[in-house]
Amino acid sequence: MGPAELCALLLLFAAAPAAAQSLYMPRNVKRAVANGTRALDGLPGPRYWQNRGRYDITIAAMPPDRRVSGTEQITYYNNSPDTLASLVFKLFPNSHRPGAPRDGGASEGSLTSGVHIRSFAVNGTPEKWVDNPRFFSWQPVKLPVALAPHDSVRLAFRWYYDLPRLPSRQGVIDSTTFYIAYFYPRVAVYDDYNGWDTMDHAGHEFYSDFNDYDVTVNVPANFVVWGTGTLTDAAQLLQPGPLARYQASFASDSTIHVATGAQIHGGEVTAQQAMNSWHFTATDIPDMAFGVSDHYDWDAASVVVDDAAHRRASVQAAYNDTAADFHQMVQFGRHALDYLSHEWPGVPYPYEKTTEFQGGAGMEYPMMANDQSYSDPAFAQFVAAHEIAHTYTPFYMGTNETRYGFMDEGWATTFEYLINRVDMGVDKATALFKQFRVARWAADPSPMEDLPIVIPSDALTGGAYGINAYGKPALGYLAMKDMLGDALFRKCLHAYMARWHGKHPSPWDFFYTFDNVAGRRLDWFWTNWFFGYNYIDLGITGVTHRGGDLAVAVANVGGMDAPFDLVLHFADGATQRVHETAAVWEHDQAATTVTVRAARAVKAVEIDGGIWMDANPANNSWTVKY
Repeated sequence: MGPAELCALLLLFAAAPAAAQSLYMPRNVKRAVANGTRALDGLPGPRYWQNRGRYDITIAAMPPDRRVSGTEQITYYNNSPDTLASLVFKLFPNSHRPGAPRDGGASEGSLTSGVHIRSFAVNGTPEKWVDNPRFFSWQPVKLPVALAPHDSVRLAFRWYYDLPRLPSRQGVIDSTTFYIAYFYPRVAVYDDYNGWDTMDHAGHEFYSDFNDYDVTVNVPANFVVWGTGTLTDAAQLLQPGPLARYQASFASDSTIHVATGAQIHGGEVTAQQAMNSWHFTATDIPDMAFGVSDHYDWDAASVVVDDAAHRRASVQAAYNDTAADFHQMVQFGRHALDYLSHEWPGVPYPYEKTTEFQGGAGMEYPMMANDQSYSDPAFAQFVAAHEIAHTYTPFYMGTNETRYGFMDEGWATTFEYLINRVDMGVDKATALFKQFRVARWAADPSPMEDLPIVIPSDALTGGAYGINAYGKPALGYLAMKDMLGDALFRKCLHAYMARWHGKHPSPWDFFYTFDNVAGRRLDWFWTNWFFGYNYIDLGITGVTHRGGDLAVAVANVGGMDAPFDLVLHFADGATQRVHETAAVWEHDQAATTVTVRAARAVKAVEIDGGIWMDANPANNSWTVKY
C-alpha cells in the first residue's frame, strides 16, 4: 500500500463511525476501502468494478461412454483498472486427478485423468497450452499481449475429460444417467480485494463471476437433458404429446407428468435422429450444470414467485421411477419457491425455473440441484429446500463460498430452519435443527469447534469447517433476527441483497450494511459471534427475591451472546417463560441479571436455550432449597 492509499485509508477511518472501526478487517479489504471499491457503510464503493465473460460452449456426451468433449469460445471483459499480463483458468475436473489437493482420501472410482486441452487460442491465434504440474484445479497462463483496462480478449478451447465413475457433485449416476457440472475451462475471478482467485478446489465450494452463457449439449436420441437456463428449442426436440405437457406445466399448480422413463427410453419423447442438440441460454449467472438420462421420469409444474409481476417459475424433477420421494419433488420445490419468495428471505425467486435431479451429492447449482433420494420424504423435502435456498447466496449474490462458507451455507441453513418451522411444526423443526446442525458443536469440547466463524473456510477441514459454515453462523443470523425483530431484520437483509445482487460481497459488506440500515452499533454482536473464540454455555449463579421481583443472575460461561428463555416453575404448578434476546449481553458479555415480576412462590428456575444449545446443561437450573 503506497503513501497516497495509506493517507486515504486513515482519513476514511477517521471519519467512520466507531462501529465500523472496531471490527477486525484484513489488509486486502482495508485496501479496497482506500481504493473506493468498498465502503464502510456496506455499499459498493464509487469505484467498484467486476469482470465478466461471455461463454459459447458446445459439449457432447454419449452414455455409457464417460467422456465429455467440448469446444468453447470465451469473450472475457477486463473492467478492472489493472493491466492483466496473465489470466488464471479454473479446471475443476482436475480435482479428480491423483495427487490433487483434497480434504480427505479418494476412492479409485472418483479418480480420473482430469481435463485434457486439445487446443487453445487467444484472439484467434493458436497458443501452446502447458499444464503447470504445481497446480491442479487452476492454471496461470501468460497472455501474448497484456489485457488493458476496459478491453476484452477472445479465448478458444477444445477439450475433453472423463466423468468420475462414482457420482458426487458430478459423475455417473448409472450407465446412462450423468450429472455434468464444473465441466468447462473458465476464467477465474479477478476481484478488487483478492486479485486472482488461486484457491485450489480441495472439497470446499466455489467462487465465480457473473457471466452470459450459450450452451449446446449434444446427446443421442432418446436422451433428455435438464439444465440451467432457457431451453430454446423444445419444439424441435420434443414430440407433440410431451411438448404439449411440458408447455402446459409452465402455468400449472398441479404436477404434470411430462414423460415417464419408459416413454423416453421407448422413443416416444425426443426427436428421432441420431443426435439431438439441447440448447440453453442464461445471462448474469455464475455457472451452468446439466443432467442427462434416457430413463428418468420427468415431472413439472410452476408457482407464482412474484405477485406484482404475476411471474411464475417452473419447477421440474428428473428421477428414477423407483425413487418414491421424488414423485413428490415438484410439489416440494413449489412450496420452497413460494416460501422463499414470499416469507424468508422474501425476495422473488430471480430465475425462470428450478430442476431437482436425482443424483448423488446434495449440491446446489444455478436453477438446479443434484440431490439423493431418501426413504423419508420429509427429509427429502428438507434437503431440497436447503439447496433451492442457495439461489440467493451464492447465485443471486456472488459470495466467495471457498473462502467464506458461512456467507452461503449459513444463510441456506437459516432459511432451511425457518421453512421447516412451517413444514414440520416448531417442535419438530427445532429438534431436527438441534440434532443436525448444532448438537456436535454443543457436545464437542475440541478447540476446533470454537474457532471464529470469520476464519477463511479454505483453511479449515472436517468438523471445524462444518460448524463454522452451517450451524454456528445460522445461529448467529437467527440471534440477530431475534434481537432486531422481524421487520428491521428483513429491512437490513433486503438492503444487503439489493446492494450486492449480481456482485461479490465480502463479510464486511454484510456487517456494515446491517449496521448502516439498522442505525445501530452492532459491532459488539459481530465481534462476539463471528470473530470470537466462544461457545454457548450459560449458567444460573443465583436467584434472589426483591419484594415481588425475582432477580436471576446468569453467567455467560462460554462467552457466546446467545438468546435464552428463563422458565419459572411456581409452587402451584404453573410455569412462565421470559425471553431474553442477545441484547441482554451488549454492555456486559460476562454476566447479566434478569428481573422478573413474580408474585407467586417460585419453586425452580431453568434456562432453555432452544436451538441455541447449551454445552453444559448441568448449570442451567436453580431449585429452592428448604
